Amino acid sequence: MLGRTANGTYWMARYLERAENSARLIEAGFRMALTRNAATSHEEWRSVITTTGATSAFEASYGGDFSGERAWNFLLRDKGNPGSVLAMIEAARSNARSVRTALTREVWEAINECWMVLKEALARPVREPMLGQVLAMIRRQVTLVRGAFDGTMLRNEAYNFSRLGTFIERGDSTARILDVKYYVLLPSLAWVGSSLDNVQWESVLRSVSGDRAYRWLNSGAIDPRGIAEFLVLDRRFPRSLHFCIDKLRSNLFGLAHEYGHETQAHELLRALGTRFHEATIQSVFDAGLHEFIQSYIATNQQVAQAIERDYRFYA
Repeated sequence: MLGRTANGTYWMARYLERAENSARLIEAGFRMALTRNAATSHEEWRSVITTTGATSAFEASYGGDFSGERAWNFLLRDKGNPGSVLAMIEAARSNARSVRTALTREVWEAINECWMVLKEALARPVREPMLGQVLAMIRRQVTLVRGAFDGTMLRNEAYNFSRLGTFIERGDSTARILDVKYYVLLPSLAWVGSSLDNVQWESVLRSVSGDRAYRWLNSGAIDPRGIAEFLVLDRRFPRSLHFCIDKLRSNLFGLAHEYGHETQAHELLRALGTRFHEATIQSVFDAGLHEFIQSYIATNQQVAQAIERDYRFYA
């Protein structure tokens, strides 16, 4: 496969995943803000902006005013935010169009429809009464693309590169959400097991669509240590760090089978997988959760760079 085709399918998937993750994060922030007064509501939206890595861009446009409507419109549609949901959907469509011949008709039509629907929905500022409907629309449209992709694409190079993009992005998102939220809510190990704000912990789970799965596995009990273990090490949850690593290894193995050799990305991911396989939540806390997550984010980024380099994305 040509490097530019691999690049197009990989980034198409990354942008779609990023758009969906942003929508889920906004929804969780909105739910949390409804339970807070004006001052703490602004801090919640600041936390959401920080998680997306857009604090500098937001402050350049709006200063320190992290009001709800301003924050979610910035994340959804603001032209001053290159990481907005609308910008991500447009970038996904642009990449899909550049690799049109590598996609099935159903996948291209789903992506094109996603872009058209969301472009219309985000043409005007989103007011509070419409926010829930718009966020649901974003999730639904991205899910339709994913369904078309899983249901019609050959399990070939294009499929593997797109899946790599999905799980690189998903792992990074989960790690950043957990790091920002957990660092704020649990500043020291002395707080482990204490009575913290359960609504805040529910917002962490909602940010990754894991509240129902976590409650099902834990009989409804909200436990900070259990939530960290669930989001970091549980291989059954499709947005946990360990699950993302497993899927990356699987799809990289598929590429090694296609091309007949492994690359540096395989070596990096194998070492990361071994580290997670041997980890327990106690060892993670002993080393420091923040440090563990930061190490994961850095290695995940190294894997992404190695994939782009090893498969000559820009050749």
